[in-house]
Amino acid sequence: MAVFVDDGIDAGLAWHHGNPVAEARAMAAGGGVVDLGNRDVVEVSGPDRLGWLHSLTSQHLESLAPGVATTALVLSPQGHIEHVIHAVDDGERLLGWTEPGRGPALVEFLQRMRFMMQVEVVLRQDLRLLWVGHDVTLDPSWAVRDSELGGLDVFAPRQAALPDGTPVGTWAHEAARIAAGVPRIFVDTDHRTIPNEIGLLGTHLEKGCYRGQETVARVHTLGRPPRRLVLLHLDGTDSALPEAGAALELDGRAVGFIGSSARHHELGPIGLGLVKRNVSVDATLLADGIPAAQDVLVDPEVGLHVRPVLR
Repeated sequence: MAVFVDDGIDAGLAWHHGNPVAEARAMAAGGGVVDLGNRDVVEVSGPDRLGWLHSLTSQHLESLAPGVATTALVLSPQGHIEHVIHAVDDGERLLGWTEPGRGPALVEFLQRMRFMMQVEVVLRQDLRLLWVGHDVTLDPSWAVRDSELGGLDVFAPRQAALPDGTPVGTWAHEAARIAAGVPRIFVDTDHRTIPNEIGLLGTHLEKGCYRGQETVARVHTLGRPPRRLVLLHLDGTDSALPEAGAALELDGRAVGFIGSSARHHELGPIGLGLVKRNVSVDATLLADGIPAAQDVLVDPEVGLHVRPVLR
């Protein structure tokens, strides 16, 4: 019987189905199915869609091949992350997902930027996102993209039955994401985050001008992003996990914050945080009062992600 998340951004999703360790192993083996139906799904269609999105976002999209997964960011003029979309194009439309509740604002922004372009942008409330292992059989009519966690992100009809496979809850899915060093925008980031701080997720360094590019290019060229994404190995003595957004402290002063955290079936309690660039990579931090050792994810000098798992 499923146990559901009772608060936070994923409230209402299945937390686990009785055995999160077995679910994590099923996910790693390619047989898991995770219902992520709270994610918002956005569709962009029309002959100008790729060139238009290329000009608006941090990603190189004008020559995106059908079936190739991509992630793109919309930045503020100062380079701060405002929107994210994890997408795939099928030659006629681009279909992508963003975080819960963020779809309407993304659609509104894109619709304001259409001008004379032949594009249409809609929120697809009839679709829901699933994460599915490679060994699970899918309806061939469903749109899919390669997931950053291995397996597939699947855009399935909201009323369709889940594909056959081992049901997996968000406990195991979040733990796998954190262990892979994949940040969740708006959970592991804040309103000041620039792409360089999170390993240039969704950011192409060799493309034409887009909003916020000057900040990205300047920080990349000169090095030294203000903060860096870090994987935290939390002390497991206490059964509690830190609150999302809690301060990361060193010698009694705040040096960053922790975003998501989870209990991994092999690594134990882990989390993702953003810390000041000049914090020693060997320092033990306090995450909401819990001792936390660091595992470097982003080079503090140039902002490149040291694990090649991000798109």
